[in-house]
Amino acid sequence: MLIEAREEVWPLKQPFRISRGSRTEARVVAVTVTDGRRSGRGEAVPIKRYSQSVASVLAQIESIKGERNLDRHRLQELLPAGAARNALDCALWDLEAKISGKHVWELANVPMVPEVETSFTISLDTPALMATAAKASAAAPILKLKLGGDDVDLARVEAVREAAPAARLLIDANESWSPPHYQKIILALKRLGVELIEQPFAADADEVLETLEHPIPICADESCHTSADLARLRDRYEVVNVKLDKTGGLTEALVLSQRARESGFKLLIGCMVGTSLSMAPARILASTADYVDLDGPLLLARDRDHGLAYQHGKIGIPSRGLWG
Repeated sequence: MLIEAREEVWPLKQPFRISRGSRTEARVVAVTVTDGRRSGRGEAVPIKRYSQSVASVLAQIESIKGERNLDRHRLQELLPAGAARNALDCALWDLEAKISGKHVWELANVPMVPEVETSFTISLDTPALMATAAKASAAAPILKLKLGGDDVDLARVEAVREAAPAARLLIDANESWSPPHYQKIILALKRLGVELIEQPFAADADEVLETLEHPIPICADESCHTSADLARLRDRYEVVNVKLDKTGGLTEALVLSQRARESGFKLLIGCMVGTSLSMAPARILASTADYVDLDGPLLLARDRDHGLAYQHGKIGIPSRGLWG
């Protein structure tokens, strides 16, 4: 099997900012696997938070190019969970679909609904600028607000609520909060109609969630990578964010989703900032999720060819020209 991997750079419409920093482009790794007759594709987004870079991901992929009889199951043993395994795993799923003549969701035995509703992310900024962004996204039924852990967080949510009174609101702190900050604003956030708080505390200090009231459900993102994490998340979180760049591909994401459900967690299917090729495998999981946050392509200046269809806050089914 021939494996090709390369870096691609996709400019954003405007700078994207979270509590850890900002960016103006999405740097992804695109992978193609070929059996001599057919090809499968995958995409991954290396994340600095997890000590990944484009170079490190490409090196991981290079390290297994000589592997004989490579398939998805062998891949789980060869590479750890992360971006490199994700790109390869999704490319192998795509290749399997082409060989079998079936869609990936048929191979995975996952029901696929015609469209799912996704949130749209409002980048961290001043209250006024976040309100302006919310007004510009008035057609989005669900807004996810990036917050920063400072004294302006509540004002940010208040400004967006005033600008978008009908929108459902989710918030993402990206590990930036302290317990006193949480306690100071949690009831006000509840009154403003916030439905979900994503990763308020650092992943290595989230045990404090066992001692705090949860008037709003709390979602694990940085604290949840694979199904091996679930046991320690009990009594801390009500929801887990499943991202393929964390699980290392669709194969483990399917396992994580099933085991999370069995453990009583709700599911949010999330993404890094990438093209529709990154979103397409996650779109399969979105059909049965409680929350969907697959808006990556909407943040780009342009998407790749055959991209997912986004209309009125809803995502259609991937085309064969894209993936799966």
